[in-house]
Amino acid sequence: MSFRTRVKICGITQADNAVAAISAGADALGFVFYEPSPRYVNIDQAKNIFNKISPFINKVALFVNAEHDYVSSILNNLNIDVLQFHGDEDEAFCRSFNTPYLKAVRIQEAADVQKAVTSFASASGILVDAYDQTQYGGTGKTFNWDLLPNKCDLPIILAGGLNDKNIYQAIHATRPYAVDVSSGVEKSKGVKDHALIEQFMHEVKRADNE
Repeated sequence: MSFRTRVKICGITQADNAVAAISAGADALGFVFYEPSPRYVNIDQAKNIFNKISPFINKVALFVNAEHDYVSSILNNLNIDVLQFHGDEDEAFCRSFNTPYLKAVRIQEAADVQKAVTSFASASGILVDAYDQTQYGGTGKTFNWDLLPNKCDLPIILAGGLNDKNIYQAIHATRPYAVDVSSGVEKSKGVKDHALIEQFMHEVKRADNE
């Protein structure tokens, strides 16, 4: 039996985009609770979208250097399955919510992944993304996949500039536990293109089956 790469569609801002992602076979949806992002949603917007999400789909809340009370308010108001920390948070902060979490790492060199695994041993997985001086994710940039280790003590979620044109190659090159796509399936920032989601999922399945 072939391994199945999990897929998270991140930066969901509209209910119909969530439904399209689920229909195409996405395992998880990401919601950005970081106001400077063009993909930001507030609690009321997220609630409206969550009402359209079918069972067994993971809802991931993304934060960047958020206050503890803000993360707690999101958890108290929404049924969140996984937290995703994209900033300079330390392990004590990330694990303090008693909720599974992912720690994002913006890769510059090969040692960055192992450093993250050591520093965030309590994480459910490490999300590896392209480094950018001004942005915490959602840059649309890829990075050198050769920097990733062949073996890792935590699941690797591959992000950074993924789209329907490169995801097949990305999966073959890195064999990640999961992939995370945002800008690569958009027609504008925060608005997903349903056809691109379908094509992306098709390419993921093609890579898994070969």
